[in-house]
Amino acid sequence: MSVLFYVAIMAVIITMICGPLIIPLLRKLKFGQSIREEGPKSHYIKSGTPTMGGLIILLALVVPVIVFAGNSIEVWLALFVTLGHGLIGFLDDFIKVVLKRSLGLKAKQKLLGQIIMAIALAYIAINYMGRGTDLWVPIIGHTIDLGALYYVLIFFVLVGTTNAVNLTDGLDGLAAGTTTVAALAYAVICMYFLKIELAIFCMSVAGATLGFLRFNAHPAKVFMGDTGSLALGGALAAVAVMTKTEALLVIVGGVFVIEALSVIIQVASFKTTGKRVFLMSPIHHHFELAGWNETKVVTVFWLTGVVFSVIALTILMAS
Repeated sequence: MSVLFYVAIMAVIITMICGPLIIPLLRKLKFGQSIREEGPKSHYIKSGTPTMGGLIILLALVVPVIVFAGNSIEVWLALFVTLGHGLIGFLDDFIKVVLKRSLGLKAKQKLLGQIIMAIALAYIAINYMGRGTDLWVPIIGHTIDLGALYYVLIFFVLVGTTNAVNLTDGLDGLAAGTTTVAALAYAVICMYFLKIELAIFCMSVAGATLGFLRFNAHPAKVFMGDTGSLALGGALAAVAVMTKTEALLVIVGGVFVIEALSVIIQVASFKTTGKRVFLMSPIHHHFELAGWNETKVVTVFWLTGVVFSVIALTILMAS
């Protein structure tokens, strides 16, 4: 157990060292965030804040993992998925921020990258780790063999999780804090299944995002950008696959699910009825426009993430 503590501390320290070095560089290179005009007016002041801070998270995540768990194929696969999505996010950020193309990568380009990683994750997990193609269903405790459809499931788990974390990254510290909570929950899940190396990976993620809050909490000095949010979503999805807890991820990442569903509901409602269910989506903006200050929204969402994680762990232990 002590090694998990050391991993998290190392990740936090690396973040603290890298932040003051990388943030001024991002500012000097003018890698500033553009704020969408239709967003809350209170966010306009954030325009120009350095983005692509996910690079700090990735550096702080990778080093402790290599030091403490560098011989594990599961960890290397998790890193592949994490860094692969980080690369997609980096390219998207670079195109939007540096090349000034507002749409970033084309949807087909993102999809191709995610398909490649989904296939690699599923193939290696099934054929080299004995993962199988079964899906464990929480509460009832039974498994369902999906066969070839398991590859489709992996794709949707990766795409769903990465995009959900990306949507959550809309307020200072929101995505970083909720990811910290989810990663800690998955560290416990990994220990439950005696997957010590993956637990080390999760604690590295938790330490990196926790340390990042030093610069990302309100008022944020840097944003993680797609570089960070897509990578973190990929990390959580990869661990869920290798612990056979894809369905449980829906509960652990309950805040991410709610954020994504709010967007889906808003779009569907507006297209079918011409009316909006929320004042603005994702749902964290709804609470802002309803009168909550940003810090209150973030704190409540963090605590909600803790509740979801406790529920998920309780279900796991009872199954």
